[in-house]
Amino acid sequence: MTTLTELGLDVTVPPELSARAPAEALGGARDGVRMMVGRRDQGSAEHHRFTDLPEVLRAGDLLVVNNSATLPAALSGRLPDGTPVALHLSSAQPDRRGAHLVEVRRVVPGQAAAYYPPAESPAGPGLRVALPAGGAAELVAPFTARLWYAQLTLPAPLLPYLELHGKAIRYGYVDRDWPIAAYQTVFATAPGSSEMPSAGRPFSAEVVARLAGRGVLVAPVTLHTGVASPEAHEAPYAEWFQVPAATARLVGHVRAGGGRVIAVGTTVVRALESAAAPDDTVQEADGWTELVITPERGVRAVDGLLTGWHEPRASHLLMLAAVAGRPLLTSCYRAAVRHRYLWHEFGDVNLLLPD
Repeated sequence: MTTLTELGLDVTVPPELSARAPAEALGGARDGVRMMVGRRDQGSAEHHRFTDLPEVLRAGDLLVVNNSATLPAALSGRLPDGTPVALHLSSAQPDRRGAHLVEVRRVVPGQAAAYYPPAESPAGPGLRVALPAGGAAELVAPFTARLWYAQLTLPAPLLPYLELHGKAIRYGYVDRDWPIAAYQTVFATAPGSSEMPSAGRPFSAEVVARLAGRGVLVAPVTLHTGVASPEAHEAPYAEWFQVPAATARLVGHVRAGGGRVIAVGTTVVRALESAAAPDDTVQEADGWTELVITPERGVRAVDGLLTGWHEPRASHLLMLAAVAGRPLLTSCYRAAVRHRYLWHEFGDVNLLLPD
């Protein structure tokens, strides 16, 4: 299986290319971010604004979007000795035992909560983290080096509790806390993601209307994202997804008619590919997916991908290589650094097309 090292993206992203704030907070617009268009058959990279998307796509193409809404999944907490910590909740969906996945992070005054290297983390079986309004999280067992199963004891149902006491998860490259509205897409209708399905962020109602006017179709799936913790560079773990019957049928209809199925985000690729049968048809499906998409596995249901810019060590790059191929991906990432594209959830985007 191809590893990230073998993928060979010899790209260094300067810190100043991290998008530190939403575009609209800097006087721009959500749909005004930059968009690089990479075409696999030509090996080319074109430079656009996101508002050009309706003209770049073709009538009969299908955009599949993630309708998961972002939770205010970061909670303040205290350890038994009084040490303040942050607790990041990884999706609203508990496992079959009712346990949630959580990450404990270090509080740094005036900054985003910091990653605890495993050797320094206070996490351990039985650790009780006190939460606002008398809530608590008790760690049960490790899931990965940083994520733990935890039993939550809350004074209210989870979603209302998070609305009252939580805030959006942010990492050190973002300049300050932003309201949860900054982390919602125009498609967000199903609360459940710990972090924004950020490839959908640049869409505006105007762009969606123009897409419809040009004959580009849009259909939803749901995949509730977990906590990425970009410092850890972990392989993807299980996430809850749903592919509705209507979306599955439309994928089949579009492909049969020669149209292209373009996933808006890696979350959509994971959902659609988890619902793809061996004959490449997409079926209605829901549940937890542990699918990891690599160049060797390839893709069955997706022809193109609209995505943000990922760190050169991010596991998502294996999925991108499966969709776009290594040569195009390398070319796009080198061009993105050279032309000063912005990284992360508030940054610019990359549209990877077959032709």
